[in-house]
Amino acid sequence: MDQIRYLKMLALLGCGKKSVKISVKDLENELQTSDKTISRNLKILEDDGLIGREITGTGQNIMIRPGGLKLLELEFADYKKIFDAVQTIDIDGTIVSGVGEGKYYISIDGYRKQFEEKLCFQPYPGTLNVRVREYCLPHRKKLKEMPSVKINGFSDGGRTFGEGYCYPSEIRGVSCAIIVPERTHYQEDLLEIIAPVNLRETLDLKDGDDVSVFVGKSACP
Repeated sequence: MDQIRYLKMLALLGCGKKSVKISVKDLENELQTSDKTISRNLKILEDDGLIGREITGTGQNIMIRPGGLKLLELEFADYKKIFDAVQTIDIDGTIVSGVGEGKYYISIDGYRKQFEEKLCFQPYPGTLNVRVREYCLPHRKKLKEMPSVKINGFSDGGRTFGEGYCYPSEIRGVSCAIIVPERTHYQEDLLEIIAPVNLRETLDLKDGDDVSVFVGKSACP
């Protein structure tokens, strides 16, 4: 089934904001398919947690759940990339604890000076780590297609430090950047984020909290 097609139709009928009484006949006319097919597909959407349904004697009340709304938002973001000159994506995840390496690397002059010059902010000595939600993994994989700032590798006292890329972003109005080393042991579903402030304290975040990272906003004016 085409999940997006069904979710889009339900959203146009108002189910994205509240529970709406919907008859299969209403959808049959719009989707041009049989009532049995529609009933089966609505059940699939419900089982997948994308919609909530309350069956009544005269029909059913339907509301799109957060997971369904997020699929529509991701679809919208894809179309927005097509029609907008500036690419943007929104990646959802949860706050997790890091291993403490971020503070060390950010404090190294060869990196810190590049961050200040190329990102237009002096990074707080530490990173915010975000575990990407499963439904946002397709956008996480597209991160390399987004506008980026290259952080050059260098040698310092006989030790070589690798290059990486920063992706200007924003979290709740605070400018930041996702940093991706060229060589990293981090899992693909983990984002490491630097910012001019302690994001945990500034945004009152703790492990397990939900957060959205808006990627594509330039850090420099």
